[in-house]
Amino acid sequence: MEYEPITSDELIGRTVTIIECTDLSWVNQSGLIIDETQHTFLIETEKKQKRIAKQTATFAFEYHGKKIIVKGTRLIYRPEDRIKKTR
Repeated sequence: MEYEPITSDELIGRTVTIIECTDLSWVNQSGLIIDETQHTFLIETEKKQKRIAKQTATFAFEYHGKKIIVKGTRLIYRPEDRIKKTR
């Protein structure tokens, strides 16, 4: 597993795939992050928009041509603080 500086980058507008989640209906779901709060992502899939708690999932992002896996617990900051703190 590679850690890239995606944790300090803007995530709204990125496509994400949930690879692990306490809510099994979310596993292998992909969508576009359309909003982010300290504890959640609002993800738009083909069928709906749904808010998912960051701490309950592990996310896969496409980042500079690589697949990057990030545990949601590493993303639990307000977006503006996460960008500053994880650099």
